[in-house]
Amino acid sequence: MSHAAKRVRATGSSEPVDVPEHLGEADAETWRGAAAILSANWTGTHTVPSRTLYPHQWSWDAGFISIGLAHVAPDRAWRDLRSLFAAQWPDGRVPHIVFDPGVTERDYFPGPTFWTGGGPPGRGGVTHDGDLPAASGVPASGGLPIPNGRAASGEIGTSGNGAGPARLSSGIVQPPVHAVGAWEVYRRAPDEAATAELRWLYPRLVAQQEYLATARDVGGAGLAAIVHPWESGLDNSPCWDEALGAVPVAAEVLRRYARRDNQVVSSDHRPTDDDYARYLTIALSYRDGGYRDADLAVRHPFLVECPGFNALRGAAELALARIAEVVGADPAPHRDRAAAITRQLVDRLFVPATGMFHALDVRTGRHSPARCVNGLLPLVLPGLPAAQVASLVAVLESARFGVDSMPVPSYDRSAVDFDPFRYWRGPVWFNINWLLRSGLRTHGRDGLADRLRSALLDLARNSGYYEYFHPDSGAGIGSPAFSWTAALTLDLLAEPMG
Repeated sequence: MSHAAKRVRATGSSEPVDVPEHLGEADAETWRGAAAILSANWTGTHTVPSRTLYPHQWSWDAGFISIGLAHVAPDRAWRDLRSLFAAQWPDGRVPHIVFDPGVTERDYFPGPTFWTGGGPPGRGGVTHDGDLPAASGVPASGGLPIPNGRAASGEIGTSGNGAGPARLSSGIVQPPVHAVGAWEVYRRAPDEAATAELRWLYPRLVAQQEYLATARDVGGAGLAAIVHPWESGLDNSPCWDEALGAVPVAAEVLRRYARRDNQVVSSDHRPTDDDYARYLTIALSYRDGGYRDADLAVRHPFLVECPGFNALRGAAELALARIAEVVGADPAPHRDRAAAITRQLVDRLFVPATGMFHALDVRTGRHSPARCVNGLLPLVLPGLPAAQVASLVAVLESARFGVDSMPVPSYDRSAVDFDPFRYWRGPVWFNINWLLRSGLRTHGRDGLADRLRSALLDLARNSGYYEYFHPDSGAGIGSPAFSWTAALTLDLLAEPMG
């Protein structure tokens, strides 16, 4: 624990949970509730985002969840990260979903059959328990096989930029928050066991970054392109609307594949059928191309440089620099890459007319006109120039996004298509606001950061640990008992104010 704690028993859990002594009784109860959710969502090998809608392991969820588990169950935090990286592909990509073989296809769509094309999953590279086999291309440091650029065989499941995945998984990625999570777990308890975990993770985290820096640099300027809106984590954000508009709506796709999400939560809170049809069309394009990244610019319908995704790449490099110092590696290349990513973000994605960063459609060279919350995430980068920091803070304090009694919404409040219920088109998301608070503190905006912390904790206290929240009333929306909301609540509560 990072602060003095007393031993108590969490509600709904047989495990004792440490509660920081600085917490009053009301916040201690909030802490216990959050810890109980993480216990309830633990499967024995990993934590699911929620038991209702997300029954598998999600990539960036695992990174955020580890940050909260660091305070109550660091052993589970390390096991969560190991479980995810045991499914890493040999080319370095970390899949956005690792499927639990004990969950049936009817319990979640799109499940493994969709991603593999109905065939068996490929094997090779990383074994089931994550140990690296002796093979050509594995560096002496114990890292993962270096992508060799071989063309895929065309057989789904044994494709990608070389061999296929070791476990049932999707073939797309999510933002690389895992190095940040690993560092947060380590710094809470920097003992020999934690150092050993960092040694195991470090080459895998490096391989993840290398994959994004090379295979996904479609625009050639040093920023990674996402090949699907789901890779951003902001699935139906308005910043994808123009790029998605070029993808035909194939109605037969939804006749062939039945959605499950809108059977679990209100369809008014989820992406529209037209958007979902486009998501499936894009995923099928990537799948049927063998998940290869060569020649994406000439054959794939969706290629976008996302400011949030790339800002988190930069943050991961800075976390890797710290990890490198612990495990005896050279931190300098990580710092250099973080600085380069920061420069490229400013050069390519910052739009002076709006004062914030915007997604760039690699296929057309046009910026999305939508003012979305991912355009504020470069605040997490300590090397962001002062002019851009000041501009982003001004946007954060404006009526478009302003922090008051509520945290930052996912989309410009003044936009005509702002929707307070529909996923990433207006609602408040806990993980994004946690990142924004971290960025504000990095740049010395402690007053605004404290206001954001208070607004987030008020959501958790008053509405519970939902997936997302109404930007005006604060009512919980989506899945209840959501893991990253509970995890990041723990992290906010762990730090005494004042």
